Amino acid sequence: MDFSFLQHTLVALLRGLPLTLNLAVLSLVGGGVLALLLNLLRQNRAGSYLARFYVWLFRGTPLLIQIFMIYYGLGSLPAVRESIFWPLLRDPYWCGLIALILNDAAYTSEILRGGLNAVSVQSLEAAKVCGMSRFTTLRRITLPIAIRQALPAYSNEIISMIKSTSLVSTISLMEMTGIADSIVSETFRALEVFLSAAIIYLLLTVLVSKGVALLERRLSPYYAGAR
Repeated sequence: MDFSFLQHTLVALLRGLPLTLNLAVLSLVGGGVLALLLNLLRQNRAGSYLARFYVWLFRGTPLLIQIFMIYYGLGSLPAVRESIFWPLLRDPYWCGLIALILNDAAYTSEILRGGLNAVSVQSLEAAKVCGMSRFTTLRRITLPIAIRQALPAYSNEIISMIKSTSLVSTISLMEMTGIADSIVSETFRALEVFLSAAIIYLLLTVLVSKGVALLERRLSPYYAGAR
């Protein structure tokens, strides 16, 4: 084990960290918005079937296949290459980001649905008695309770999405895993390189876990006091 090489590799890999974080954050934000829309679709019968089909499709197929379908599959269609969307769909960054958003939305919608189902009828009735509008009830009662209930499961989704960004290296994006693969192809020293990448990913997941735990305690001060 060459620790000097390990140190230089860590520095090189950190150059890909901004792109990794960019993909993770934007996919979580986009996936969260789309997940909320999917749950709104579930309010009527036709929309519910559509939302359930979407979740079934994207949870039931590998993310890597989804990335390939968007990047390679759509690009093989003449109609797509002649459309206004081609400037985006020929760019590996946007194809990777779109795939991550669509995949994250499927999982996040189920997490959010579980949180929404945890809101008691009594809480909604109390809000109605107080004269709250539907929007005010959603903002002050439903969403805060749902988010608090969904946080433990959502923290796992955040960690999963950070690790999933490594898959976009297969379509030539040079985030941390892409850089690691490039270094290995030049030096043939896979152990040190991938160990360095694993350390960075591990530190990111630890930071996310600690951050979500702090947020949970902040949203539930009565639990923290009981402990």
